[in-house]
Amino acid sequence: MHWKADPGRVQALLPDGLTVDTYDGAAWVGLTPFVLAKIRPPGVPPHWPYSRWPALARITSTPETNLRTYVRDADGRDGLWFLSLDIGSAALATAMRAAVGARYRPGDLSVAHDGSVVTYAGHRSRDPASYRLSVRLGASIAPSELEVWLTSRWRAYTVHAGRLLVTPVEHEPWPLREAVIETIEQNLTARIGLCDLGEPDLVHYSDGVQDVRIQRPRVLARHHTVP
Repeated sequence: MHWKADPGRVQALLPDGLTVDTYDGAAWVGLTPFVLAKIRPPGVPPHWPYSRWPALARITSTPETNLRTYVRDADGRDGLWFLSLDIGSAALATAMRAAVGARYRPGDLSVAHDGSVVTYAGHRSRDPASYRLSVRLGASIAPSELEVWLTSRWRAYTVHAGRLLVTPVEHEPWPLREAVIETIEQNLTARIGLCDLGEPDLVHYSDGVQDVRIQRPRVLARHHTVP
């Protein structure tokens, strides 16, 4: 789900070293719930028998919900800045915060399918942030220029130990489908100070991508701050 937003309001939410990216003069904020499946470090084969170890399966497959916006760094490269990150695994939340400073928060997240309707719901473990989103799936679409601009981002920026980091991400383009909102109840945008966005301007669904590769993060600059 994507909303148009005032670039100045979004810029105020970014750390030093990043500039809000705009399309036709508007910033965009995206609420993106999905499922991470079969997460594995380098060297672990893709067909590892996860089902033999239920505890491992719970850690390596989990829902995630990110609230994101679109940015450029000092060299003009585009990417993502996460305004909030929720994940269903406390262990992964701790690991990602420690590794790259990604501000993951553990929560109770769920995904349910009922025919052509998909429902995502979640709330944080120690925070009143919550959401419940249901969409009815439609036909596959050929993405427009704007939809490519929103969904084809191959870098994520974080701040860790006073340093601005960039983490390259590789995967095939997201296949997109039409989607119609059946239910939307969420306070994630309000909790970061964007209280009056209204109904989303764009809604899509994706059947997902395979073989997502997260590369080693690199330091871009030091002595950056987060508002």
